[in-house]
Amino acid sequence: MSDREWDLLDEVFTPVYSPSTGVGVDFLGLADATTAEIGQSFLDVGTGSGVIAVLAALAGADRVVALDINPKAVRNAELNAVRHRVADRVRALHSDLFSGLRPDERFDTVFWSSNYVRAPEGYEYGSLHEYAYVDAGYRTHQRFLAEAPDRRTPGGRALLHFSSRGDVAALHRIAAESGRELRTVDSVEVLEGEYGSDLVEHMLLEILPINR
Repeated sequence: MSDREWDLLDEVFTPVYSPSTGVGVDFLGLADATTAEIGQSFLDVGTGSGVIAVLAALAGADRVVALDINPKAVRNAELNAVRHRVADRVRALHSDLFSGLRPDERFDTVFWSSNYVRAPEGYEYGSLHEYAYVDAGYRTHQRFLAEAPDRRTPGGRALLHFSSRGDVAALHRIAAESGRELRTVDSVEVLEGEYGSDLVEHMLLEILPINR
């Protein structure tokens, strides 16, 4: 990923098996620090191995917070921050969405590459690792859409990386119910699946209050 080596722990979302991290890197312009438009403070929700958070720091953000509900992912992000010498700028926290943050913390960019697979409302998770892929009843998406814009600095952006493998119509409906609208900032089609035969659209969506 970005021609760098990364620590990858067991039971943590691994970029090797999914294109979503690489797509997120491209969406944010993090492969080349001169193209990144993330501001000085960056919040990476569901950080996984911490790749996006570390690259945000390397791209110039001087305050990066990496959140994950999986304690092993938090540790993984810490290891990669140390590996790439940005531990002074990257703070990894165990957090269910924004629960681990102080009430007054705000960021120039709030970013979540989401667990877009929609499971039934009563779905029972078998492990914390499943939270990286599956959202029961889109409850976490509903919370993110409602709360993310309130975590922005003035002029900041709340961004969601979503996929056509998810329920796009339901996402827009939930956004409207939360008083939000979704604006497509960028999109790309990627061949996925076991044999690279499934054409999947990845979208970078900005979350905006309807009455902005």
